[in-house]
Amino acid sequence: MTVHHLNCATLEPNGGFGGRISPTRLVAHCLLVERPDGLTLVDTGFGTEDIANPKRLGRPFRLIIGPVLDATETAIAQVKALGHRPEDVTDIVLTHLDLDHAGGLGDFPWARVHVFEDELDRALKPSLREKARYIQAQWAHGPQWVRHQARGDDWFGFDSVTVLDDDVLLVPLRGHTHGHCGVAVKDGDGWLLHAGDAYFWHGEKDTPRTCPPGLRFFQSAMQMDGRARHHNADRLRDLQSEGHADLTIFSAHDAVEFDAFGA
Repeated sequence: MTVHHLNCATLEPNGGFGGRISPTRLVAHCLLVERPDGLTLVDTGFGTEDIANPKRLGRPFRLIIGPVLDATETAIAQVKALGHRPEDVTDIVLTHLDLDHAGGLGDFPWARVHVFEDELDRALKPSLREKARYIQAQWAHGPQWVRHQARGDDWFGFDSVTVLDDDVLLVPLRGHTHGHCGVAVKDGDGWLLHAGDAYFWHGEKDTPRTCPPGLRFFQSAMQMDGRARHHNADRLRDLQSEGHADLTIFSAHDAVEFDAFGA
């Protein structure tokens, strides 16, 4: 398989004091996986309808997060730029359904959309607190949802569930949302773990951990289960400290991690 690293949304929050409060540039790190039977996207960032109608993202999100909304960064534009047809995308695997992860679903209405069952249930019937993060218009086309639940399969000590063959797995990492997952992708002889929003800053993988105060506050404000989020962040930090040569962990929004792949 060939794995491409895509930035499907540049975000420019007000970092304050030269970026010391929070980074002035974040990304939406997505993957495009070339498999023998088609292309698979891991997360989608923003879609063409988000660019055309940014109001649907909500004014608070636009003011606080500062999305650039560049049409060339959409997943569908980058699939075409790589020489593929949009129709070649057969599957989309989501870490979760937040608006900056699921916006591109409508650009691939024929694709199977793989998501953790708990996440889908919450997104389709959100609580009052969850309504702002789940934009129903992003899946108004009626995706071909494929629900998954963890079966306890062991992957580096984590529960997992096979999504596509044995090369793409969902790894439950609850906390940011009730059904948040990482997505593990086989890359040659090793593994990539897209940890989604389980953490936001590369220093959170270190021991001791570091994180700009603005990002610490944002993660706490957005979490649906703080105990689970901290527990899973600690587990990821332990996994990183074990030094597995065949495993690379990265999050959805850290620009330093994204740039390290040379995409």
